Amino acid sequence: MKLFVSPRAPSPRRVLMFLVEKNVQGLTLVNVDLNAQEHKQAEYLSKSPLARVPALELDDGRVLTETRAICTYMEGLYPEPNLMGEDATERAFIEMADRRIEWYFLAPIANCIRHTHPGLAPLEQPQFPEFGLSQGAKLRETARWLDGELQKQDWVAGDRFTIADITAFCALEFARLMRFNPGKEGFSALQAWRDRVGQRPSARV
Repeated sequence: MKLFVSPRAPSPRRVLMFLVEKNVQGLTLVNVDLNAQEHKQAEYLSKSPLARVPALELDDGRVLTETRAICTYMEGLYPEPNLMGEDATERAFIEMADRRIEWYFLAPIANCIRHTHPGLAPLEQPQFPEFGLSQGAKLRETARWLDGELQKQDWVAGDRFTIADITAFCALEFARLMRFNPGKEGFSALQAWRDRVGQRPSARV
């Protein structure tokens, strides 16, 4: 199988962290240069028609896109260590946590960076700086909620490390581009959690 990724982009990094946590090896990694617009070339569009990374090309030629779908597929192939839930109830609560992080934490971060960072201008045309700044405010609302959750529990989805922690960590690392530092903004539980996740081998991808 081939996994199409892009260095430093948060969604491919989520998949790569997931694979390291599961000790999955043997995939062929193909880097897609977003700055060079490789994701919009015909060859890549034939695999990912919406021009997004990551994408997983299966051995039979079919292609899976969307981070969560790729992780679900790999969880099925490599069920241990479990990162998405052991039974229906746990799976639902982990997915709820992961979706909350994806939509209310990662999405505002991405929107803020895409619309305010000059380095992202070639990828986001037109940029709307006022919208980007408003998304930065929404990020902090979610960070306040998440900090409160992490004061009550060790991990984003409860009492163990899951895919929700991977999504939150990659989002928080991406937020460095908007100079968001949870510790300096008073979110001490979020900062402590980030530092713990940062010690895991998967955090180095």
